[in-house]
Amino acid sequence: MSDAVVAKRYAEALFQLGKEKATLDKLLDELRVVKKVVEHNQDLYRFLMHPRITNDKKKQFIDEVFQGLQANVIHTLKLLVERHRIEMTSSIIDHFIQLVNDANGIAEATVYSVRELTDEEHKELENRFAARFRKKQIQLTNMVDSSLIGGLKIRIGNTIYDGTVSGKLKRIERDIVTANK
Repeated sequence: MSDAVVAKRYAEALFQLGKEKATLDKLLDELRVVKKVVEHNQDLYRFLMHPRITNDKKKQFIDEVFQGLQANVIHTLKLLVERHRIEMTSSIIDHFIQLVNDANGIAEATVYSVRELTDEEHKELENRFAARFRKKQIQLTNMVDSSLIGGLKIRIGNTIYDGTVSGKLKRIERDIVTANK
């Protein structure tokens, strides 16, 4: 079974637990914190992946590091340690976030621009794309990319809307090359 399928199953199980206990928002917040900690702390990751450290020590460490989090979060991390799947933590959390966003009618998107967008531009893009995708809300992350020359490129899921000058120049170049063949 592929890692993506396994990660999705863990995420769905967490999602169902959160729905049953009406703690989805709290789970979401806590899992985002766990993801940041795991991704930004290589020593923690190496410790949890180390083959010579016993699972009991790893579980005890998880209890200490993540104390105060919901039992479901801690239990999931311990289960991942036990089953030697701790490297899937970020993927599981990403799938979980997607499930919660889908349930709440929210989509996440990244907008690439030459400069930082103003608050007004940010809001305008969120509103337009929320209506376009029939979502309650779009959460935009602005990434500055000076290679775009001008315009915007927006990525929502696997869909990319490229309205950049560099994108248009590439399309023109491609059209010229194919016309000359």
